[in-house]
Amino acid sequence: MQTATPLTAEQHSQQIVIGCVFVLLAAFGFSAKSILVKLAYANSPQLDAITLMLLRMAISLPFFLVVAVWSNRPSKQISDSQRMRTQDWLMIMVLGFLGYYLSSLLDFEGLTYISAGLERLILYLYPTFVVLLTAGVYRKAINRRQAFALMLSYAGILLVYADHQMQSNSPNLLLGSAYVASSAMTFAIFMVGSGVLIKRIGAIRFTAYSMTVACVVTGLHFIIRHGGYPLQLPASVYGLASIMAIFSTVLPSFLMNAGIQRIGAGSASIISSAGPVGTLILAFFLLGEALTVAQLAGTCLVLIGVYVVSRAKF
Repeated sequence: MQTATPLTAEQHSQQIVIGCVFVLLAAFGFSAKSILVKLAYANSPQLDAITLMLLRMAISLPFFLVVAVWSNRPSKQISDSQRMRTQDWLMIMVLGFLGYYLSSLLDFEGLTYISAGLERLILYLYPTFVVLLTAGVYRKAINRRQAFALMLSYAGILLVYADHQMQSNSPNLLLGSAYVASSAMTFAIFMVGSGVLIKRIGAIRFTAYSMTVACVVTGLHFIIRHGGYPLQLPASVYGLASIMAIFSTVLPSFLMNAGIQRIGAGSASIISSAGPVGTLILAFFLLGEALTVAQLAGTCLVLIGVYVVSRAKF
């Protein structure tokens, strides 16, 4: 059995740079999703969340399946500990439903009511929800550092929310925010539940399997909602859905995993904070959304709070 050759200092530095670039590209790819959703809604007033979700899932799923088949190729030996058991498949179905179907559906529904900038910032709170869930499930007290970080994050969201309320005075702002907050909470549950399984079977297999479950459920939802009739949408919607599937779903997923492998999850979480900032900038230029001092201040509070929570030890 051959052992890996240790990297030289120069090679290690190159890997760090490559990892940072991968994570940064992934963060901007993920951040562009809400922009693309808003653009798709604007291009077709009759477009609803489940239809857009179906397009995104149907286009991205083949890529994940190809990777899943490749990761299970005969030449790659899978140890007994990595083999799928009945309880694993059941967990995959539950987590795929929660993390990639329900969370996405709530997020897409929320984007029909609120701005892309506010949506991305609320979604970015999911690490704070993970802390709260972990504390509740494992009955571990939240330390002072975490408590302070949580207060910072939620104070930042309240500041941004209040600013949006004054700017738009939309009666559906609370409803849309509740949808997206529920999406973040659902994804937090997914993250808490998926940790052990991902470590055992690998992130690529887990993502491919759970994405398949989500695609099937999304298809069933679409059939129940619309009867399975052929989609009659503008060509621009299909184009935006394709961009979303490839550049805001498939590529960022693999780039983020490759980046974390090179620089670690902690460093990746710091670089990923560029995501919400990227959304605010894109929303300003592409959607004409307002960019105020209050929003920037609130965004800074949320980013600092999430960073502290992500780095704090339980």
